Amino acid sequence: MIEPIGNQYVVARPVYSANAFGEEHKKKQRHHKTFLDHLKKLCRCSAQKAKKIAFSLFPIASWLPAYRIKEWLLSDIVSGISTGLVAVLQGLAFALLVTIPPGYGLYAAFFPVIIYFFLGTSRHISVGPFPVLSMMVGAVVVRLTSTDNTADSTFTNSSMTNDSSIDEQKVMVAATVTILSGIIQLLMGVLRLGFVVIYLSESLISGFTTAAAIHVLVSQLKFMLQLTVPAHTDPFSLFKVLESVFSQIEKTNIADLVTSLVILVVVFVVKEINQRYKAKLPVPIPIELIVTVIATGVSYGFDFKTRFNVAVIGEMKPGFQAPITPSRETFQDTIGDSFGIAIVGFAVAFSVASVYSLKYDYPIDGNQELIALGASNIFGGSFKGFAASTALSRSGVQESTGGKTQIAGLISAIIVLIVIVAIGFLLEPLQKSVLAALALGNLKGMLMQFVEIRRLWRKDKYDCLIWVMTFIFAVVLGLGLGLAASVAFQLLTIVFRTQFPKCSTLANVGRSNIYKNRKDYSEIYEPEGVKIFRCPSPIYFANISFFKQKLIDAIGFRPLRILRKRNKALKKIRKMQKKGLLQVTPKGFICTVDGFKDSDEELDNDKIEELDQPINTTDLPFQIDWNANLPLNIVVPKINLHSLILDFSAVSFLDVSSMRGLKTILQEFIRIQVDVYIVGTDDDFIEKLTRCEFFDDEVKDSIFFLTIHDAVLHILMKKDYSTSKFNPIQEVEAKSDDFTISTNGGLRNRECQVRIFSRFMYT
Repeated sequence: MIEPIGNQYVVARPVYSANAFGEEHKKKQRHHKTFLDHLKKLCRCSAQKAKKIAFSLFPIASWLPAYRIKEWLLSDIVSGISTGLVAVLQGLAFALLVTIPPGYGLYAAFFPVIIYFFLGTSRHISVGPFPVLSMMVGAVVVRLTSTDNTADSTFTNSSMTNDSSIDEQKVMVAATVTILSGIIQLLMGVLRLGFVVIYLSESLISGFTTAAAIHVLVSQLKFMLQLTVPAHTDPFSLFKVLESVFSQIEKTNIADLVTSLVILVVVFVVKEINQRYKAKLPVPIPIELIVTVIATGVSYGFDFKTRFNVAVIGEMKPGFQAPITPSRETFQDTIGDSFGIAIVGFAVAFSVASVYSLKYDYPIDGNQELIALGASNIFGGSFKGFAASTALSRSGVQESTGGKTQIAGLISAIIVLIVIVAIGFLLEPLQKSVLAALALGNLKGMLMQFVEIRRLWRKDKYDCLIWVMTFIFAVVLGLGLGLAASVAFQLLTIVFRTQFPKCSTLANVGRSNIYKNRKDYSEIYEPEGVKIFRCPSPIYFANISFFKQKLIDAIGFRPLRILRKRNKALKKIRKMQKKGLLQVTPKGFICTVDGFKDSDEELDNDKIEELDQPINTTDLPFQIDWNANLPLNIVVPKINLHSLILDFSAVSFLDVSSMRGLKTILQEFIRIQVDVYIVGTDDDFIEKLTRCEFFDDEVKDSIFFLTIHDAVLHILMKKDYSTSKFNPIQEVEAKSDDFTISTNGGLRNRECQVRIFSRFMYT
């Protein structure tokens, strides 16, 4: 019964052990579904289920009929045009990261948008090239094409491979990798494996994208300086590229360098203005479009290609090219890289989509997003595009300019289409250094994530460590190996957190039913002879030893050592009793000799197995108080603990290996007459112990209690009963603080005058 009294409440109920509660409150029988039940439900068909499946596979069928033409169409058109212009420039710029001709970036900015329009669940993200994925694809392209070119030159003894054939080979590798990553995403979506994104934490993604931004920055130096830099894909490739750049820095094309620096400054300044005054500007200033138009006109008007020997985009063939058949050999060589590309692409897109879904209150489906992205990459790769996800800046443009649905994405695809089929030739005089500068202009957000380190350090040191190590792995090992090493390290930190939990000793605070870490409070109350120990993590094979050591540190002694010393002492006492050296008197026991020595050799030959057994004094005509003064030279450490409470409310599981270790710990305490109680576990925990035959004559299932307070009150009632029946050789003499039960279930102080005299007397 609960009685509220103002901002307090009084609870009146019995003290419950797990068994007592189960007897008083019977659990109802529940049918737990088996795998066969789930399979039957999955195979069951109905018109409603078919409709639900159709709507889930084609989300456009759910939102397009409800489209508000008058309210949304104009906003979507404006947003689509702005996003399309940005997509054109980013497609050209990010194609340089893939080390393929810029024109192919337009295909990556067009085809995925069309597919996502029908299959995607997010209404605001802009699907297309993403710099991190472009770098990952580019690393694979460089690795495979450089190997093939080396082989060709070895066997033909001539450099017969011209630029055109090399570009075609690079495009084929990039498209094949994109198709394979799309297949992986599609299969994961069909198999409902969208949950894998949870293994990429926010700290990992942040550190990885920041490292990718460093790779992008270094990779664009050769375009900004117009240097010939050999390809490097192995670990430490970033440093090798920097070495190549600085070793030939005197060959820098000044026109390209000046152009790229000017554009970088202008882009950064205008983007800062857009960010600072976004509430006052109707639409962000399209600085990328403005500088592209100006740079193209200046390059064409002053003939930069001829006068200053700058590198330009060159010929852009209008229209589309025929689809390709992916290379089976490339599939075999890039399965690991494609899996990483698939996971990173999905993780970035899903995280951005989640932000907008929460902001505008509509649902997204992770598995359907995998299907949409997979189909987009398969279709885009077939037409010589490269891996697509979503660029943060491009999605921001689509949302900030008023985009309401993927109609804006469709409009942006139309803008890209116009460039592909009609006006792409106008961009032929554009310098590659301008595209490199535009690519770097989109990295500000990723580079600014360095400031996350201080915030993460204040919040969680493990998250900060994940960020730092992910950044180091990705920079040093490259994006592919770096991602794998980062995921492995992140999983390892989870093991560290559970392997070394922050265990604590609890005490009563406020003389109520609240128990907190005794180190955090000054006014605490601890029942005499009772220790409350809390473990805040699962217990398994890797941390059971740590758990035992922390428990020993908390109580101040090793129960096994006490058990062995008591069994050794018991052997001595038995020998004294058999030799008649101990005599029973009404006032105790009298030792008839002044000294008794057992040979050291005999003690050393004691079998450890015998010393670890429970203490058995049934053959003696008296009971031994191990905390009293023992006769002669028998020394056994005294302990002031009679009850131990283990708070397992935060222990979510216990494996078989740790179960054996836990049982050993409980037996050691029970054998030295320390009662052990476990509190806070759920029914499944106890049922698992029962199935594994955890309980026996020593460790019983009656040790489980619902709460810490239930166990404490049970101990106090038990001790009150036992101390009320005094032994004839006990006297009431000294005072000691203890707790007793109050009527409202709390604890109050009382004075108990009890001291047990030694059962041994000396002559």
